[in-house]
Amino acid sequence: MSATPSATNDTGTAGTTKTRPTVSPRTSEGASVLAGTRTLFRFALRRDRVRLPVWVLALFLGTISSVSSLDTSYGTAKKRADIAETMDSPAGLAMTGPKHYLDDYNIGSITAHQMLGFTAVLVGIMSVLIISRHTRAEEETNRAELVRSGVVGRHAYLAAALAVAVVANLALGLLLAGGMAGMGIDGVDGQGSLLYGLAHTAIGIFFAAVAAITVQITAYARGASGMAMAVIGAAYALRAAGDVGNDWVSWLSPIGWIQRTYVFVDNRWWPLLLVLVAAAACAAAGFVLSTRRDVGAGLKAARLGSPVGSEGLTSPLGFALRLHRGLLAGFGGGALLLGVMYGSILGDAEEMIEGIGELEDQLAEIGGANVAESFATVVMIVLAVVCSIYVVMAGLRPRAEESAGRAEPLLSTALSRDRWVLSHTLVGAVGGTVLILLAGIGFGAAGAASTGDGGLFLRLVGAALAFAPALWVTIGLAVALFGWFPRAVTLAWVVPVYGFVVDYLGEILKFPDILSDLSPFGHVPQLPAQDMSWPPLLVLTAIAVGLVWLGLVGFRRRDLETK
Repeated sequence: MSATPSATNDTGTAGTTKTRPTVSPRTSEGASVLAGTRTLFRFALRRDRVRLPVWVLALFLGTISSVSSLDTSYGTAKKRADIAETMDSPAGLAMTGPKHYLDDYNIGSITAHQMLGFTAVLVGIMSVLIISRHTRAEEETNRAELVRSGVVGRHAYLAAALAVAVVANLALGLLLAGGMAGMGIDGVDGQGSLLYGLAHTAIGIFFAAVAAITVQITAYARGASGMAMAVIGAAYALRAAGDVGNDWVSWLSPIGWIQRTYVFVDNRWWPLLLVLVAAAACAAAGFVLSTRRDVGAGLKAARLGSPVGSEGLTSPLGFALRLHRGLLAGFGGGALLLGVMYGSILGDAEEMIEGIGELEDQLAEIGGANVAESFATVVMIVLAVVCSIYVVMAGLRPRAEESAGRAEPLLSTALSRDRWVLSHTLVGAVGGTVLILLAGIGFGAAGAASTGDGGLFLRLVGAALAFAPALWVTIGLAVALFGWFPRAVTLAWVVPVYGFVVDYLGEILKFPDILSDLSPFGHVPQLPAQDMSWPPLLVLTAIAVGLVWLGLVGFRRRDLETK
């Protein structure tokens, strides 16, 4: 008898012999661990057939419109020289990028200097969410275990997610390259446009690779995304610190690497190779770390809790606060830092806009005792939009709990549906208010220091708090969608995106006023440049309460998604 038979003989009742072939072992270890990658890749693209185009087109259109606006604002050599002189300050360089861009401040280099670091953060967030959604979130909901019980290799999920991130970032890079080159603007040439686009591709792939590591560390998608976004924040902070004076510090940041391409100035390509090599190393580390944990588990062991729960955890509100505290703390630090950075340039506002007719007209239309107050009014919209991102994430938390099957056991107790939803809503609404307050404190403190006007602190803090009702409307919309149309809750993201495009960029791009009326941020009094007006804030508060009530009614009437 052969020691390794290739078939087994069975004898039938009629004396016939049947041959049953055995399944041969897989001959390639590489093929086995990546089995099913192509199918998962196609499936991930299908799942994100709306999400990814929205991300890519929003980043593309935002960049193209900004380039057009910069060309209009700085169309003459004198205007470009004036803005270069204004940006040549520690505050200006911390907000933008390295000083070398100022040596040839054409429209292309202005775009790269003022936008590349900012859009790198947005591209990084997109990439992190892609990886987390298609790896850790799949494990957290137990879908990965079910799928991997078939012919799917251990590394297939991560490989497919990385492939989706590469495709999304490559599409964005090529769109930016083609779109900018086709604008026909002096200083925005084809080679520089291609380098500018591929810089976004490279940094997006890098942060996707970072997320490939963080999804191995923790067992929760939100925790993995939070860790990766903390890396993005640290990269931006290191870049800002280095550009102020210590150039070597910027070389610790991948955002600093892509800015050192000096696109539209020197067009250096080799920093992109550095980014891609680092990305390959991080991705390889992610694959290796995935072999050191079980499916659904994380490398970081769960911390043993107290044998007795705290008093706060016995109430719905306390439990909701416990779930939100990490996200709230992270956004709190970011909001405070962003406020300080914007406040530090408030003293240079008059020099920054001098000779730029469009911005001068915009600020003159707003009014205010001085340029600093008018400029602060515009900046306040950006701070409010950033805080609204947290509010949307908090408003969508009940849907995440329901989809993961964690809401069902809670609601099977004496806890009512209304109390459960209201606990998350209240934490999100109060948390959003705290965030905008922190942003206002940072903005006011730094603004008062940079302008030498101590009274500006309280005025800016009050201006920030005026946006709280708009944030309440944002979470109210999320609750209403959750109650009636749970599968469409992602539409709540329209509010911050629409607010940024219409209420911030719309003033520069001369959008009709009626578009701003459709945004909750467009109804907030433009403090501190204008006088306080209470009726719009009261109306926004009433709308927020009505939306929450509408969401509660819908949630009571529909079935709970069960597992």
